[in-house]
Amino acid sequence: MMNLNRRDLCVALSSLAAVATSWPAEGQATPAAAGATSPTAVPAEAVLSVQRVYPFDQLPVKTSANGESRAVVNGVLPTGEAVEMHETTLLPGHMPHPPHKHRHSEFMLIREGTVEFDNNGTFERVGPGGVIFAASNVMHGLKNVGTTNANYFVIAIGRESANTPA
Repeated sequence: MMNLNRRDLCVALSSLAAVATSWPAEGQATPAAAGATSPTAVPAEAVLSVQRVYPFDQLPVKTSANGESRAVVNGVLPTGEAVEMHETTLLPGHMPHPPHKHRHSEFMLIREGTVEFDNNGTFERVGPGGVIFAASNVMHGLKNVGTTNANYFVIAIGRESANTPA
C-alpha cells in the first residue's frame, strides 16, 4: 500500500479539483458538443503552476479569411481562475467574428493598428497601447478600421459558457 504525506495529498487534491472544474455540470453540453468552436483552441493544461516562456515562433498558427491567430495558453491557475490567452492579427476591414457575449471576461491589448470596439452598441476606436475590457455576458465585438493589419492579445479569464461563441 502506498503512503501519502500531507504534501502529496494536497497536490493530488489540487490537481483533481482543477480537472473536475473543467468537466461540464450534469446535463450541460461541452462547448464542442454544443457546436461552439474557438479559432484559437489550444489543449487545456490542467494547472498552470510552472513558470515558462512561450516563444512567438513556437506558437501554433491558425489562418482564416480574417487574418491569423496564435494560441498561447489555456489552463487553470493554482488560485482557481481559468485563463486562456491568444494573439490575433486582423486584416484591414475585418472582424474576427460577429459581436457576441460569453460568460468569461476578456482583456484585449492592442499592439498595432486601429480597432473599433463595439461596447454593447457604443463604438470606440482604440490604437496601439490601448486596452479593452469586455465584461462577462455583455455584447461586444471588434473590427479593424485601419488601413494596416491590427495585432492584439486577448486574455480571457473565467469559464466559457457552452452555448455562446468563443
